[in-house]
Amino acid sequence: MNSISEFDYFQGSSFSDLFAEDLKDISYGFILNYPATASWAAYPNTQKYLIQDGSDEATKTSYNKIHQKEPWKNLAVLGDAIPGFIISLPPKLLLDYWREHFGFSYTNIKVVERSLYLDVLNCSDHFDKFITLFPFDHLQKEKHAVDPDTHYYLLDKATLADLGVPHPKYKSYNLHSLNIADIPLPEQFPYLIKTSHGLSGEGTYIINSTSDLNYCFAELRKYLDIKLLDTIIVSEFIKNVVQNYCVQFYVSETGDITLIGTTSQLVTPEGNYLGGLIDYRHTDMSMFFEMIAAIGKYAHQQGYFGIIGFDVLEDQSGQLYVIDANFRVNGSTPLCLQRHTLLGLGKGVAKYASNYQMVGTLESILLTLKSELKRKDLMILSAQESVKYGKIYTEIYAIVAGETIEEMQHIEQKLEKKGLRWIF
Repeated sequence: MNSISEFDYFQGSSFSDLFAEDLKDISYGFILNYPATASWAAYPNTQKYLIQDGSDEATKTSYNKIHQKEPWKNLAVLGDAIPGFIISLPPKLLLDYWREHFGFSYTNIKVVERSLYLDVLNCSDHFDKFITLFPFDHLQKEKHAVDPDTHYYLLDKATLADLGVPHPKYKSYNLHSLNIADIPLPEQFPYLIKTSHGLSGEGTYIINSTSDLNYCFAELRKYLDIKLLDTIIVSEFIKNVVQNYCVQFYVSETGDITLIGTTSQLVTPEGNYLGGLIDYRHTDMSMFFEMIAAIGKYAHQQGYFGIIGFDVLEDQSGQLYVIDANFRVNGSTPLCLQRHTLLGLGKGVAKYASNYQMVGTLESILLTLKSELKRKDLMILSAQESVKYGKIYTEIYAIVAGETIEEMQHIEQKLEKKGLRWIF
């Protein structure tokens, strides 16, 4: 394992480059989608590796997010070495755009039928193991690149205290041994209640009032009714926050650490994730080195290798608190991977967001924004056409980049005048 002073930035631009050293000896694939529990899920995670992706059918994370928009975002920067498994093929126009602007061939895409895909992968003689974002109930234990029990434990929000980093005070409670109404709660608002394995912000509740608490308890009871929840966490709320970071690095099978990048997180007042902002030139990751070393060492001891992203709050006094650790690809990881590409173009500041929207087909948008795309003022990671009230529009995951934050904001304003909206 390298010493803290030896932490260096990753020099590549793809997941294939990032995982390269650890994937030499056996055949790996990358399952690019999360598991789901909705009625459309052919292999629902409802047995052992519970995931909180919505408390009822109406609020479940949608098919197009689980199997299309999110996987496509990571597919854009997968690179050519690791085969990527998806359920739904991106539009040809998007693939053509990626080939031109990211430079990969995308000949390693493996499309599998949704109703059969995990059975197919379990029986595959061509692939020994699969990198996953989350353990799958229906993927054989030995087919997971990281032991699924270990991975599930590391992804548990109650594991935070084991990582050896400063964190908010919290307690975890098993809801099968303690009634919700009997959980001891802080005497004063605000505080947080979290489910153990919430997906994309789901299952995190900021409790500012009795009505917030009543809503939270109603949601938790729904999860209990459908048997998708075991543990919750009651955490203190960090006040006077001046920065919200997502720190990302890679830990190898030998325990060596490579820096990926640090973003300032963009969130709504309710705490919902909107994206990330990065300053490639001026972000000093050394302030997080002790945390990176501690989390990386613990992950390695548990047998984990791969990407780790942890969220850090900084308060007015300069105190840092780790509030979450994600042992997987993070939302803004593709943004961090553009470091050398964008710096090579003189672009030092970039923003990633998953909620851009523009009226028109993807074809028309590629034409309208052709000059910005050519200059890499805008980089499209994922795009999906939809129809609402008879009007065609395209939902876009994208990166906007400029030399400085002022130039990046100016570029974003120009894009907005052309019809690209940031919806939140």
